[in-house]
Amino acid sequence: MVDSLKVNLGDRSYPIYFGENLSGQILDHVNKLTREGRKVAVITDEHVERTQKAFVDTVFNAVPLLVLPSGENSKSIEGLSQCLDFLSLNKLDRGGVVIALGGGVVGDLAGFAAASYLRGVDFIQIPTTLLSMVDSSVGGKTGINLKSGKNLVGAFHQPRAVFISTGILSTLPKREFAAGMAEVIKYGLLADKSLFEQLHKTAVGPESSSLSDVIKRCCQSKASIVEQDERELAEKGGRALLNLGHTFAHAIENVSGYGTYLHGEAVGIGLCAAARLSEKLGYLSKKDVSCIEAVVKSHGLPTTLTTALALDDLMQATTRDKKNKAGSLRFIVLKAIGTAEIQAGVATALAEASFREIGAR
Repeated sequence: MVDSLKVNLGDRSYPIYFGENLSGQILDHVNKLTREGRKVAVITDEHVERTQKAFVDTVFNAVPLLVLPSGENSKSIEGLSQCLDFLSLNKLDRGGVVIALGGGVVGDLAGFAAASYLRGVDFIQIPTTLLSMVDSSVGGKTGINLKSGKNLVGAFHQPRAVFISTGILSTLPKREFAAGMAEVIKYGLLADKSLFEQLHKTAVGPESSSLSDVIKRCCQSKASIVEQDERELAEKGGRALLNLGHTFAHAIENVSGYGTYLHGEAVGIGLCAAARLSEKLGYLSKKDVSCIEAVVKSHGLPTTLTTALALDDLMQATTRDKKNKAGSLRFIVLKAIGTAEIQAGVATALAEASFREIGAR
């Protein structure tokens, strides 16, 4: 049975479809686009092509396919150039549709290619990882990394539809599934205390009966936030709250070299650092911090750096974060478990202390 919810953004509204196996629905949609005379092109990576070969062969047999190297390094200017050349060589016009088949890297990269090519063509998200299902495939943030920082180039470009086939997760490596749970934990911490309590009580795994409901619940939370603040312009609250733990995480990824940590692993550590900062600001108790770390750990994620990173390098990376304004450090902090807010003017010493407590030297 196919379930759905709608992201309400006026003429940019779109559906998110949920089901165990949506290959039939996706094939029907591709055939419909083709009958309408619209050229379709698919961007994916080596891991998805290998693990989802039957799906790819069945659904996209007659569709041009670009297969990129797996991993964060593809989310680059060079990767974007490959995508744009691919779309041009396959003669997509302004009626063309780009399909992003993969995790967050493929979705962000293919989405930005779609936003850039011919000043914008439609695209569809088919997320294949838990992280992309609950977070990056919804909301229209697209982009690439620069050597100086993560997601520093990009565009807001909403997909026309998102197809979430939860059965795909059965082939997801254990480490990748755990990385996705970092974003699930994030949603519980910032806006859904009962979800966090559920995760604290029982860890969610690939075989959990609650998994489908948890995925939809996260998508609903994100859709509600995006509907209120599509382009992250709100001075308080809004879409920026979705970056809970990410200021720390992006610095960790940048300094360690993209690919050392999966994004979700860095987010797991970042959530623990954000909890420690929130405690230093007087919002959380030490018991709250311990509880958050326990939930992160119980879902197979690191709570501290696996190897020490230089504090000066981490702080330098933090100063380049997109949320900073007028030279002032801004972090998403927890006023309580289930309630987050933007904190401007965070003292450098508090940020440094939080980094040290997760293993910076």
